Amino acid sequence: MKLKITTIIALGVIAITSCSNPQASASKVEVSQNKISETPKESTPVTIEDLLLLKKTLLWTEEDDKYLKMAGDVLEPQLDDVLDVWYGYVGGNEHLVYYFNSHGKPSGDYLGKVRVRFKQWVLDLCNRKYDQEWLNYQNEIGLRHTTKKGQTDKVENTPNIVNYRYMMAFIYPITVTIKPFLEKGNKTPEEIEKMHNAWFKAVVLSDILWTKPYIKENHF
Repeated sequence: MKLKITTIIALGVIAITSCSNPQASASKVEVSQNKISETPKESTPVTIEDLLLLKKTLLWTEEDDKYLKMAGDVLEPQLDDVLDVWYGYVGGNEHLVYYFNSHGKPSGDYLGKVRVRFKQWVLDLCNRKYDQEWLNYQNEIGLRHTTKKGQTDKVENTPNIVNYRYMMAFIYPITVTIKPFLEKGNKTPEEIEKMHNAWFKAVVLSDILWTKPYIKENHF
């Protein structure tokens, strides 16, 4: 897995470093634990009751809450490295970095601003309470992949939607690439496996909520 991750980063360097530095904008924004970085302007129709039923369907337990928090503690000091892997993966695939294009080429400013929010998403996913505000923000993330794409960062001439098929496909790489980082936390093999399992459930839950704007009314 370590060899695969190194390869992913190397492949991504070509696409991402060909534009302006994606971390330039990111360095100017403070990321704070247990705090959603922005207040969503729109409320989601998804309720806490809906959320509880989704978690029940995912076989979510209190143990998952415990190990997700543990995962957050392990991942927080490694988040820049995690984001390097994920950005390397996106940058190494032309059909994925395409969604960060502005006027036909990847925008470093766009990549940098999204990177900050991606880091905050990890912290929120592992540490904060999944309340109505959190649900509203997942809806906002979904809108920023669809009807509001590019608006938050004022990106001109960018693709107006991230296609649904890739939103679903992201579940696997975002899950599998996290395990090597969990293994660096001086935890037992059993704890690592439980952290990884809880992370997998949380990623699936996030992706379900993000893709609501893609789903026909009353079909979600």
